[in-house]
Amino acid sequence: MRILIVGGGYVGLYTALRLQRKLKPELGRGEVEIVVVSPDPYMTYQPFLPEAAAGSISPRHVVVPLRRVLADCRIVVGEVQTIDHSKRTVTLTTLATEETGGTEQLSYDELVLAPGSVSRTLPVPGLAEHGIGFKNVEEAIGLRNHVLEQLDIASSTRDPAIRDAALTFVFVGGGYAGVEALAELEDMARYASRYYHNVRREDMKWILVEATGRILPEVGEEMGRYTVTELRRRNIDVRLDTRLESCVHRIAVLSDGSRFPTRTVVWTAGVKPHPVLAATDLPLNARGRLRCTPYLTVDGVDHAWGAGDAAAVPDVSTDEPGKETAPNAQHAVRQAKTLGDNLARSLRGQPLQQYSHAYVGSVASLGLHKGVAHVYGRKLKGWPAWFMHRTYHLSRVPTFNRKARVLAEWTLAGLFKREIVSLGSLEHPRAEFELAAGGKPPQNPPGNPKGSS
Repeated sequence: MRILIVGGGYVGLYTALRLQRKLKPELGRGEVEIVVVSPDPYMTYQPFLPEAAAGSISPRHVVVPLRRVLADCRIVVGEVQTIDHSKRTVTLTTLATEETGGTEQLSYDELVLAPGSVSRTLPVPGLAEHGIGFKNVEEAIGLRNHVLEQLDIASSTRDPAIRDAALTFVFVGGGYAGVEALAELEDMARYASRYYHNVRREDMKWILVEATGRILPEVGEEMGRYTVTELRRRNIDVRLDTRLESCVHRIAVLSDGSRFPTRTVVWTAGVKPHPVLAATDLPLNARGRLRCTPYLTVDGVDHAWGAGDAAAVPDVSTDEPGKETAPNAQHAVRQAKTLGDNLARSLRGQPLQQYSHAYVGSVASLGLHKGVAHVYGRKLKGWPAWFMHRTYHLSRVPTFNRKARVLAEWTLAGLFKREIVSLGSLEHPRAEFELAAGGKPPQNPPGNPKGSS
């Protein structure tokens, strides 16, 4: 029997870990095979992306290698293109098939669909050309390099227009990703500015654009207002009830009429279910998420399971009819354990259990030693909230190896100064050799020799 897990994120990794433990006898006898298909050979612990972007954590410690952790599973690095559950087959592309331009098919007996989510973009003119995402570790490190390069540009030019655009940073989206990324990077850039003889912290403009009337809704209205006050105290321009209407020609035009020449537009305005869900014969809800039952089975379909961002799971912990669990890491990790248990029970003919977990609250970092939290009805801010943020996520990052490495890095960061080196040339490592060999350099934006966004 083959269990196919589509996705190597929270749900994919934790489900596979649970199945490895629950089906150990069957795996040992060769009766069951677990296959994990993921576009990357690692799982990214996304709550640490802002700290990785700020240099507080090494990028390699933000990811968990699937092959090392899932020793009893077969890992396939590839992208699922279509799923035909009526025939129990998926069509996928791998690194090998990309060489020939073809695809391959993989059959299965049980399907766990957990592809997660992708950035939700809007048809904003210029966004595709100039926008920067913040969904994976590559984007986080690329953004760090980009911000530091802007300080280099501003320091080395006498043109006030170029300098102003380089020192203006626009973040779109007031959720976790946008607020934490902006806060951590502003903290880092403010620290880095002390090493530039002609760039002061007051020269930089940091702008947060949010289409609704509040930010960080997960931590409650009071903590959201505190966050706005804290950010504005740091001279961060928070624009509520405002939208980005255009960023053509590197000019951010907002719905309130403001115009900001800028080389940095970071888009964190929400996520949407992975597009592979639309290429299946499984039932979806109006938002494109997989319709699931409280048992984490796909509604009305046998041998198919779902959880995480891509799944619409009824919230049985509340009396509100039709309410679904929020698409966040807190539910994804817990759903994965229930899904793994239920799948093992199903194979052994045992009764399934419902997934039920009351939302306990949220924590958010606002830079070094600053944060907000609303947990079990208690509200914290400042250093206690920041410490709770770090403690909680340290306890949740997978494997003892990663916990120890992250803790060691935090300890060393408290003893030594921050690193402020930009390694933007890593994005085009062959550029110098190509030039030396008489080739052409990669096509980069004008005035950006290192190739950052």
